[in-house]
Amino acid sequence: MSRWSFVGRTDELNRLLSAVTGTEGRGIFFSGSAGIGKSRLLREGVAALPRDGYAIWSIAASATTAALPFGGLVQVLPAEQPQGLSPAGILRWAVDVLQQQAAGRRIVLAIDDAHLLDPPSAALVHLVARAENAIVIGTLRNGEQIPLPIRALWTDDLVDHAELSPMAPADTAGLLAAILEGPVDAASADRLGRLSAGNPLLLRELVHAAAGSGELTRTYGIWKWTGRFELAPSLTDLIDTRIGQLTPGVRAVVELVAFGEPLGLHLLNQAVDPADVETAEERGLITMVQHDRRLNVRLAHPLYGEVMRRQCPVSRTRRLQARLAELLEQVGKRRRDDLLRVAVWRLDSGTAQDPAMLLDAAGQAFARYDVPLATRLARAALDAGGGFDAAELLATILMFADRPDEAITVLDAVSADIEGDRRLSRWLTVRGMVSYWGLSRESTVEEISARGAALQDSADQARVLAFEAIMRLHRLDTAIALRLGQTVLDRPAASVAARELARSTIAYLQAAQGQLRRSATAINQVQAEAARWRADMPYLQLALELARGTRLALAGDLAGIDAIVADEFADLAGAGDFRLGTGYLAILQAYAARLRGRSDEALRTSLGACAVLATSRVYAGLAQAERAQAAALRGDAAQAAEAMAEADRTQAPGMAVLYPWLEQARGAVLAAGGDSAGAVKQLTSLAERLRTDGFAGHEVHVLHDLVRLDQADAQVGPTCSDGSRRTVAQRLAELSERVDGMLPPLLARHARAAAGGSADELLAVADGFAALELTVYAAEATATALRRLREQRSPAAAAARERLAALLGRCDLVRTPALQAGMPSLSEREWQVARLAAAGVSSRAIAERLFLSARTVENHLQRIYSKLGVTGRAELHAALRAIPGHEDGAPE
Repeated sequence: MSRWSFVGRTDELNRLLSAVTGTEGRGIFFSGSAGIGKSRLLREGVAALPRDGYAIWSIAASATTAALPFGGLVQVLPAEQPQGLSPAGILRWAVDVLQQQAAGRRIVLAIDDAHLLDPPSAALVHLVARAENAIVIGTLRNGEQIPLPIRALWTDDLVDHAELSPMAPADTAGLLAAILEGPVDAASADRLGRLSAGNPLLLRELVHAAAGSGELTRTYGIWKWTGRFELAPSLTDLIDTRIGQLTPGVRAVVELVAFGEPLGLHLLNQAVDPADVETAEERGLITMVQHDRRLNVRLAHPLYGEVMRRQCPVSRTRRLQARLAELLEQVGKRRRDDLLRVAVWRLDSGTAQDPAMLLDAAGQAFARYDVPLATRLARAALDAGGGFDAAELLATILMFADRPDEAITVLDAVSADIEGDRRLSRWLTVRGMVSYWGLSRESTVEEISARGAALQDSADQARVLAFEAIMRLHRLDTAIALRLGQTVLDRPAASVAARELARSTIAYLQAAQGQLRRSATAINQVQAEAARWRADMPYLQLALELARGTRLALAGDLAGIDAIVADEFADLAGAGDFRLGTGYLAILQAYAARLRGRSDEALRTSLGACAVLATSRVYAGLAQAERAQAAALRGDAAQAAEAMAEADRTQAPGMAVLYPWLEQARGAVLAAGGDSAGAVKQLTSLAERLRTDGFAGHEVHVLHDLVRLDQADAQVGPTCSDGSRRTVAQRLAELSERVDGMLPPLLARHARAAAGGSADELLAVADGFAALELTVYAAEATATALRRLREQRSPAAAAARERLAALLGRCDLVRTPALQAGMPSLSEREWQVARLAAAGVSSRAIAERLFLSARTVENHLQRIYSKLGVTGRAELHAALRAIPGHEDGAPE
């Protein structure tokens, strides 16, 4: 691990610099808890201050120097002090010394841990702050006694005073990425951020502990923390120091909260002396949080709980957990999660004896997508005699914990207990799900179909048919899938879960076929019934998200993708290690980022999806395909090809329905590698396959990829009766009347404009794309228009160039064939000259910097102007910004 970088705190750093260099700068002190980053902020601020015109002294106060007169300023004042002066005389002497050393420059005193200053030093700092040509900045630790002269600095309005808040989650993730030299899985960053409470010092200790225990792993370049670590002695000592010595009563309060938080105050007061609760709150060990009508008690810092739980003897731990369960059982399990909490306490305390309670709790945990907890509870229910129902639930959960072999073993162990249609239907569907998606056995479809046909009960038949339908969909037996799904919907006896699973299957097909409005209606119906199907079939959410995500992606509805990525399910799936959910949503997020031109985010997020899905083959191929697209967008042909190879390796045969995304990515990879002919052939073949399969929703996007490769006039599809074939533009025009939404007509319009329309039409198309936030498409259409205007030597080229520069300014690095086509090619020396000239450097200065003659520089500039189609320096900056990748490599 590298040295910790200074990440975030931009606003605070700017405020610190402004306090010194601003016209009204008057100094500032930052207060905060230990480890919050005060000292680092002060050091970074001092390092960024201009040295000319300022006499800057940095002072680090300490407990060692606090007992010595002027000990805090030992780094500043002369070692020898004049004798015989009064205390006031000594202070005047010290101020004079500083003024002499400043030699007319403005004085800046930067004092770290100013609360540790000895009284004379504190008084001197106050006097310096009153001087006209001096500014004082510094830090203070919360909870410490502050010398009166220092406190008077802001009470007398000599300096500003601000509280340094914990680091924001984004800054925490950035700091983790900087120290680990690579991006961190979002869920891991969130957990570490919450445990550290935004404190960089605690975060450092957590990372060292996680790294030391081997629980930080890297997959596809993404760091992931399992959530387990051994607390390092330094971290334990740090927390112990904060907690301090506890009386038995206060310790009982803290321990109960550590094992039970959030714990209702009324419940806590029944278990301990309320006076001890008040003491714990006064000491900052616990805090009160209002939740609905209940006042809950939590520990003041997440790590207090980690330390208290680890230090608590096993016997007392079990007693406390049993006591918590008894308390909640006595007052009644009034809230939805009360049953779950009691079950966990009973399980952890070794007092769980009711398999029905454990089974209900496991179902609740799974409905909240907490896979690890649901697994523990379901296994405990099975061990306690839960029988078939416990085995069915445990096997289902194990499927989503990427443990299909274990799930099959659990199911086969209760095969002799199958009695009646209900159990058989549930056993068949769970075993079929595990076998088909978990073990990639395609023959499962026929097996479940044959055995399900023997069922007599209509509702049980409907459940099996709904599962067969979605398996058929994934295997590309689309006609059968549609028929089976409709059969389920037509059966009044079908359960809500079976019906909505069938509806999700149909909704996906409708989206792929371009019936986006009908798909949206079906999806909304499934969502409306969520409260009724989630307890029975929480994993139906995956079928819903696949249908919804596909519809939004094909509709180009990036705002809709943003909404589902930020939805409650995303939070639950991330917190509960429900990897198929988090992985698929990350793929969607990467897709939206890519179309917006945010290639950094697209690549980082798709890599995160690859890491999350590395042990599951359900969406692994799709994640790698999206990674390939992101790399291709950046022009990174090597990584794009590597990701495509991984997509082919990890794509499960039973996920054939995803072929449009993989094969479309293959076209992008070929184009990024310079094989334009291969890319055109690949996409043309894919468009024909999609037409045959009836996937018009996908076909419009593949045809548009051909337009982006300058193939709007290319022929596609079958031969017509007159012997001709439709062009890409004609086929898109035809599909724009069949595929729902605003996007298909815009894609068709782009094709017409690319096939021979005016530059103005291309610019109008670009405006349409920009309105949908499809920034890459907007930039490509604008680049094509600019190329045509240049060829026509139109004066409108300058405005088009400005528009393209603005669009590319919204993007990270993007290098697509459409953007590169026709772009001027500058030599390395011409790039150097152009960048310097665009930055306002004179020709003479350029010549000196590059060791050229002034005439040679002017000759270079004339060639540059000619290549870029500009008349002089005034247009040069915008012209360079309109070239993808112009920012690569700064001028020397």
